[in-house]
Amino acid sequence: MKEILDYIAVENPDAAHKVVAGIYDRVQVLQEFPEIGSIYRRDSAGTIRILLYGHYRIAYFVKSVSAVEILGIFHGAMNIDRLLP
Repeated sequence: MKEILDYIAVENPDAAHKVVAGIYDRVQVLQEFPEIGSIYRRDSAGTIRILLYGHYRIAYFVKSVSAVEILGIFHGAMNIDRLLP
């Protein structure tokens, strides 16, 4: 998330901190509700889901009912298909 913070902070440091804090808070929801995001792709290793926060997509892998792995946080304008495994 440092890249997001640095990018936004060039124009507006306060907004940058608010966005990063909002993304962090959104990710915390996954502790209780790991399947809240939309299904992006399923394969034999598990399910990749997307959780939205503002203009950002939080891609994560559901490893088990109690464990998720954040794969990345992407701006909505980015081509996520090129960036995810």
